[in-house]
Amino acid sequence: MVYSLVLLVQNHGALTRPWVAWTVLAAMAVWTVAATYGYARPELRTWRLLTADLAVAFACMFATAAAATPFYLTQAPPLSGYWFAGAALSAAVIWGRRGAGVVALLYGFADLTLRVVMDANITAATARGVVLLLLASLVVGYMAKVAEQAERRFAQAVSLEARLREREQLARSIHDSVLQVLALVSRRGAEAGGEAAELGRMAGEQEVRLRALFADGLPGGDPPGGSSGDGAARAGAPGARGAPRWAGARDGASGRAAAVHADPRSGGGPRGGGPGAGFDGAPVDLREQVRRAESSRVSVSAPASPVLLPARTAEELAAAVLAALDNVERHCPGGTRAWVLLEDEPGGVTVSVRDEGPGIAPGRLEEAHADGRLGVAQSIRGRVRDLGGTVEYVSVPGQGTEVEMRVPRGNPPQRGGPWPGSSW
Repeated sequence: MVYSLVLLVQNHGALTRPWVAWTVLAAMAVWTVAATYGYARPELRTWRLLTADLAVAFACMFATAAAATPFYLTQAPPLSGYWFAGAALSAAVIWGRRGAGVVALLYGFADLTLRVVMDANITAATARGVVLLLLASLVVGYMAKVAEQAERRFAQAVSLEARLREREQLARSIHDSVLQVLALVSRRGAEAGGEAAELGRMAGEQEVRLRALFADGLPGGDPPGGSSGDGAARAGAPGARGAPRWAGARDGASGRAAAVHADPRSGGGPRGGGPGAGFDGAPVDLREQVRRAESSRVSVSAPASPVLLPARTAEELAAAVLAALDNVERHCPGGTRAWVLLEDEPGGVTVSVRDEGPGIAPGRLEEAHADGRLGVAQSIRGRVRDLGGTVEYVSVPGQGTEVEMRVPRGNPPQRGGPWPGSSW
């Protein structure tokens, strides 16, 4: 637009009707504002607006015949100048490379027609202008297509991630409740014998199928090095030993997990609603959540002052701690002691769970994950990851296992951090 104004001023002497030229320039300015507004609104950014844009651009171009002498075209391009390129590039974005190429060729044909009508000379600059406009239109059209594809794939990736997060949360909920109950029924049925054994066998089959259903397609897995265990993750453990023996716990691992999962004092109700749902509310004291696991074999050490976190953050972190203790109970010898250390730090909260069990044999966690067991991958890692935190495991065969969970203060992010196994 500015360049067209400069050319008009420089070649003002070659105009036969200056008022026509200035009228065309004013119309170009008005249409520039209108087109900018229209292209900025997605509902107006259609072929109708583009057609009007091209019609105005060609009209301003052919108005040169009524405003200038043939000599003008030997010194400068038509009155529209490089302003016409705006309409051509808009065609590249909306119609793609083919549409942009057609518009560039039409511009070249219109320029030649104008010079023939005005009896003006056709110079090498005329051909160069058409070629440059054609190349620019093709490049912009290609980049617009690439950008559109990238945006579409990004939207698909975000949608897939949201579905995976929702599935992970559902898998954790099922693992901490239904799967534990089925495992308990299977064990108790096998111990009772008779008709109860058949019931236990059926419960065991359903447990395996349900584990496979939720494990299939979940991202990542357990990295080498071990953890506090994950159903059958302890060295040499072919299966769970029996119901948890922690003092004050309900029958089965689902008791403690469900106690945190639906405790009214920690935000109440079942989890759900997608990542980041339900994390608002008054802060609660994490010490109260963690101390529920304290017993004759579980020692809990916490600061003297309250450790305040958002209600659902405290709920999820406490559930991860209880899941780690459940694994200690299931896969360590009877009477194994465990220690829970709660640390209130300036940037967040750290909870460590340490046991004096036999530790984890290399490769055992990978086998557990392949069998569809989600204790470590989802009940511990998944929960802490969705809170924006990190998990570190240290396990030495024969010397026990320690899991350290760090969670930042404040509400967790809408989408989780790194995938399991990416940096933990």
